[in-house]
Amino acid sequence: MLMRTDPFREMDRIVQQLSGTSGTWSKPSVMPMDAYREGDTYVIAFDLPGVSTEAIDIDVERNMLTVKAERRPVAKADSVKVELSERPLGVSSRQIVLADTLDTERIQADYDAGVLTLRIPIAERAKPRKISIGEESGRKQISG
Repeated sequence: MLMRTDPFREMDRIVQQLSGTSGTWSKPSVMPMDAYREGDTYVIAFDLPGVSTEAIDIDVERNMLTVKAERRPVAKADSVKVELSERPLGVSSRQIVLADTLDTERIQADYDAGVLTLRIPIAERAKPRKISIGEESGRKQISG
């Protein structure tokens, strides 16, 4: 209903993990997500562990939703010697084309335990509704 598929996204993620490269603003890394419908709301959840809310950027232009996040290194004192560093740093991004049936004016964003959750209501015009049949006035019955 709302995702643009990229068959090479998973391959890019695997290559980045194996090569140890992280995302930059010009070439962001993969941002894992789930999307589902919950009643009259469409929910999209992004995994962003270790990212502060100040480092998350959410934009909507027409029907294009863009989420960018930057995981920055933790400041360390000069006396600290890093023995192992496996947690990825850098930028991750995701662009999603939202359907016209979603109300992009009322998107709600929450961030808890490293998960960014966007709730997008289904637009009123897209909800099912009953159509009543009116009676024609002015109908005449022919009697014989």
